[in-house]
Amino acid sequence: MTGGSVESLLRDQLADPACAWSLGAYGAVAAFARDAAEPVEIRAGGRIGLATPRGAVALTATPELVPFAYETGFTGGWSQAVALCLPEAACAMGRRAVLTELGPDADAVRVQDRGAILFDLGLGLKAVDACVRVADPGLIAVVRGASGQSILEPGNSIGSMLVAASPHRVFLARFGRIEVYTPIPPAGGTSAPGPHSHILPKLLRLGRTHAATAPIPAGLVPCAALHPAHPAQDAMGRRAGFDADRHAAFGHLLDAWGDPALTALRRMVLAGGEPNPALADGRFARSAIRAARAQILAMGG
Repeated sequence: MTGGSVESLLRDQLADPACAWSLGAYGAVAAFARDAAEPVEIRAGGRIGLATPRGAVALTATPELVPFAYETGFTGGWSQAVALCLPEAACAMGRRAVLTELGPDADAVRVQDRGAILFDLGLGLKAVDACVRVADPGLIAVVRGASGQSILEPGNSIGSMLVAASPHRVFLARFGRIEVYTPIPPAGGTSAPGPHSHILPKLLRLGRTHAATAPIPAGLVPCAALHPAHPAQDAMGRRAGFDADRHAAFGHLLDAWGDPALTALRRMVLAGGEPNPALADGRFARSAIRAARAQILAMGG
């Protein structure tokens, strides 16, 4: 899993408007995406990032940051991502279990947001602080009044109040952040394409850092991910014509940052070979083979 410069990887993918980003844990995620024609401000200085009117992403290629590229095969298709991981011993954030005021967000991506107050939602995540950023004085007073409580406690109204007020969501990891400025959809609603966040209490209760289907190496914790353009889907996840260039580009990422054994299985299947059952044993190997077979079908239209 040594594919050259982590900083180059981040910069190259941020330059591509078709690449989406996420930061969070299983059950609580902030996502960033942009349209090719959308106004964008490039962040300079020590952080790698950009901002649009709908959200922002800012990252630092720290020495501990480990990219891990993988595919997941399922009935009818496959997904692809490059997880941005930290060693388990170096990933811890606040791990607060109650709503907590953190003060002005001095590290906000946009200068105009740095006076607003950051509140940790207290989700107790292992490697991410899920926060809201509040600028309105009246709402600041209300959220301060609820500090020290769990927003997930039955009967606590602060959660629904925050949904209605729709402040900025700011998710933080040790190497960066994603900020979401779009409105929070009401219960039962769906987020518009682009930057959005979700918090799903049922999944949070499982206490996982990631889905069990993701073959993250032992000892690493995925805190964020980049999602290059899919070869056979549009930005909405709908089926589209197969894009050979996108397929080849993610293959290069797998070669550089993926699991060599899983990548070898993929390459064998794509070349028309049949994997040795002894080598194809295990959940992640079977998933990689399913992904490669789905790609063969997509190539044929």
